[in-house]
Amino acid sequence: MNRAIFRDSWGVPHLRAGDPRQLARAQGHNAAVDRGWQLEVERHRARGSSASFLGAEAVAWDRFARAARIEDTARRCHAALDGATARWVGAYADGVNEGLAEGARRDGSFARTGLAPGRWEPWTPIAVWLSTHILFAGFPTKFWREEVARRLGEDAVELFATEGPGTSGSNGWLVAGERTASGAPLIAGDPHRFIEDPGVYQQIRLSCPEFDVIGLAVPGVPGIAHFGHTGRVAWAITNAMADYQDLYRERLRRRGGLVEALGPEGWRPASVHTETVEVAGGEPVEVEVVETDRGPLVAGGVESGEGVSLRCPARVAADIGFAALPRLLAARSVEDVDRAVDHWVEPVNVLLAADTSGGLLHRVAGRVPRRDPRNRLRIVPAWEPRYSWDGTWEPTPRAEVGEVAVMANERGLAGPLGVEFAPRHRAERIRTLLGASSAWTAGDMAAVHTDTHVGSAAALLDVLAGLGGLGPAAEGLRDRLLAWDRRMDAGSADAALYAAVRSAVVRRLAAAPVLDGLGTTDGVPEVFHPWLALLPRVAFALERLLAPGAPAGLDGPAAVRGALEEVAARGGADGVWGDTHRLAPWAALPEEPEGGWPSVAGDFDCVLSTSSLPGITDLSARGPAARYVWDLGRREDSLWVVPLGASGVPGDPHRRDQLPLWLSGRLIPADPGSDAAGDHTPEPDRLPRPANVKESDDV
Repeated sequence: MNRAIFRDSWGVPHLRAGDPRQLARAQGHNAAVDRGWQLEVERHRARGSSASFLGAEAVAWDRFARAARIEDTARRCHAALDGATARWVGAYADGVNEGLAEGARRDGSFARTGLAPGRWEPWTPIAVWLSTHILFAGFPTKFWREEVARRLGEDAVELFATEGPGTSGSNGWLVAGERTASGAPLIAGDPHRFIEDPGVYQQIRLSCPEFDVIGLAVPGVPGIAHFGHTGRVAWAITNAMADYQDLYRERLRRRGGLVEALGPEGWRPASVHTETVEVAGGEPVEVEVVETDRGPLVAGGVESGEGVSLRCPARVAADIGFAALPRLLAARSVEDVDRAVDHWVEPVNVLLAADTSGGLLHRVAGRVPRRDPRNRLRIVPAWEPRYSWDGTWEPTPRAEVGEVAVMANERGLAGPLGVEFAPRHRAERIRTLLGASSAWTAGDMAAVHTDTHVGSAAALLDVLAGLGGLGPAAEGLRDRLLAWDRRMDAGSADAALYAAVRSAVVRRLAAAPVLDGLGTTDGVPEVFHPWLALLPRVAFALERLLAPGAPAGLDGPAAVRGALEEVAARGGADGVWGDTHRLAPWAALPEEPEGGWPSVAGDFDCVLSTSSLPGITDLSARGPAARYVWDLGRREDSLWVVPLGASGVPGDPHRRDQLPLWLSGRLIPADPGSDAAGDHTPEPDRLPRPANVKESDDV
């Protein structure tokens, strides 16, 4: 059982082992040593027990995790795995258990909270995956649409339909060999997620006699799911924005000691039990866990006689798609990748792949149930047969790849599978930028990653251009904005002015009487409240709300006029965009660096998608959680960067050493060479060895 770890100059782990299971164990051990605190936070979040050491702020999530039965679903999915995949996942969990004690010693967060490292079960990686991705399809948006329909009418249900702060998107693009300097394809992009400290992706290399893969791993999950390069084939994904989870309105009643729910076949028994959420510094919280034939209740309860249940493919099919993961590691061609992701379940993704033989792939991967179209839009009545799933899945679209293929969460390849998509601006801008050259290199892609042109500004600026009768100060600001280059650069005073006017417009539209009361959270669990917040909904739908045909009572030109006069009255905007548009990562135990988090360029509709919440805050909690360029000509020319660093351990030199690179758009080599032993410093003592392996037998 030969295993070894080498680290490059950025602390990125390069792991070697004798076979895939040994390698999975080594990956788990490394994750525990480098990211032990992060792994244990995620394990507890998946179990719904994070409040036991994080306190009352974590209760809302824990209640949801218990109610949604995340860990129980993971157990079901693990029990249904084929034997080889189950043993592979179990080897990863074994490695985590081997390394957690060392990881806890390295990270003072354990002592600070009094948390002792726990035990990872074979299904824990699946639970972590489910917990991390259960909200990716944005099913809480259906609570919002119910409110919109109730207050504005059925015709307004899709008025606010667009990618918002509660979803996770990405950019990705493939440039075929006809448009590259080497004649080989390039795949590049950046996943947009909440920026977390430690980061949500871990740069890693995994090698054994069967394969040698570089990629971005999810800490707590074996293999490389989303972004990888095997040397012969590379792949990348974005969120397809598909709708594959349903909410059902349930009628409930108690009959003696039983609970029943009304379904298409009448009243049927529901399962009910009570769980307790322990809370550090507070009283325990009891959660009544109810599950009907549709799925677990995520809102309401038996005592009220009604609730809302969640139905999702992973629980229905007892399959999350983990069988795809070892197959991706062993892929040699786009055909192999294609067959691997046929096993994918959720989240549903759009995928690009290319291989060294010229093969190209562009498809959707995942399971979307075939059901009534209304299921995608609204909370539907559980007792009406028309809204039941028929047990079949929608076909996953695919497309031919020309010289360039782009995926940016827009209504494109996955259009038939969803409702809410990102505006077209990022995708169109990437296509425009890629059209500027026919000799792209991996290093050139930084210019695309960091582009700050904001296409959505046109809607507001077009209204500004048509305004007359302004005061002198407001007229001066208008003319200044109309001459602006529409780039959200951190050092731009005009970008700051645009953001100030935009926020004022959002607040004025949100205050319109016609929207009064919209976004009420009564009866909706706290974890879903971000999807019901009115100001972000208005901000991300601003183009629609300023366009002709907006609902009566929403006077876009009047809101823009008032906003411009308001900003002019206070003397314009102070400073530059980066003064207020600063990084704001999420951390279980926040630890702000000396001098605070830095300024960032970009905004939510830029290719450099660093989201703000107009009308609320300019701080950026979401953005590129990694950047990558996969070169199919020479893997050694592939590049990447993460927002912080390879390590999650406080005080480690690689905790945040990539932050300056990430801020400036620079990338570092992802594969410093084919022989890790020749390019890295060995650390054989960091992995446990069986007694019959000599210290010199690194590989």
